[in-house]
Amino acid sequence: MSGFKLLDVSNNRDKSEGATHMGASDHPLGMTVHNLSSSTVDAQARQTGGRWKMLAVLLVCAAPVIASYFMYYVVRPEGRRNFGELIEPQKPLPNLIAQSMDGRKVNLKSLKDQWLLLSVAGGACDSACERQLYLQRQLLEGMGKEKDRVEWIWLVQDAGVIPTKILPGLKEATVLRLPLSDLSTWLVPAPGGLISNHLYLVDPMGNLMMRFPADLDLSSAGKAKKDMERLLRASSSWDQAGRDPARLSSQ
Repeated sequence: MSGFKLLDVSNNRDKSEGATHMGASDHPLGMTVHNLSSSTVDAQARQTGGRWKMLAVLLVCAAPVIASYFMYYVVRPEGRRNFGELIEPQKPLPNLIAQSMDGRKVNLKSLKDQWLLLSVAGGACDSACERQLYLQRQLLEGMGKEKDRVEWIWLVQDAGVIPTKILPGLKEATVLRLPLSDLSTWLVPAPGGLISNHLYLVDPMGNLMMRFPADLDLSSAGKAKKDMERLLRASSSWDQAGRDPARLSSQ
């Protein structure tokens, strides 16, 4: 009996030790599998978190622009109406090469980062052209301290010789020569009208976004000025004043 008990105890001890040994050998394998799974989950979590952070940064950067356009286009207190006509969809500056008065090649895309008030006419510049240029200068002068945020652009649509008499008045203007066929792919006149009938406004992101009525004159220029003032106020948090002429390039 004692021998049987000893054998039984011994057998039980062997079974117990075997079970313990199996548990110990299983345990590291189980932990290893668990650790690999956790690492994968952590990596995926970090990747997802990184994407959300990138999206948040983009939204923060775009928020001022979105807010300013929302305020101008959507929130219209007291039933305010624009004098200028909004161009929808907006048309970005095209990848076209113009020529400056000193013969340099200038890509229109390099005009970005400032508000642009532009007109179009032939180089011979008839009386209607002179009136447009005069109104551009008066509108910019009327902007006061905000004047540096708007650039005066005259696009010459042909090879006509610019009259010497108007050159002194163009000292503050950026004059670029570009064929009418190229300009017609970008600028949009009113139905049935000519490109040269209007003054156009381009925002600092390079989008053609407004045209003023044809045959603008001094009596109605004040309304155009109010539109420009509202746009400049709405964009005050994200556009910049002044431009180094050397930045204009053919790139």
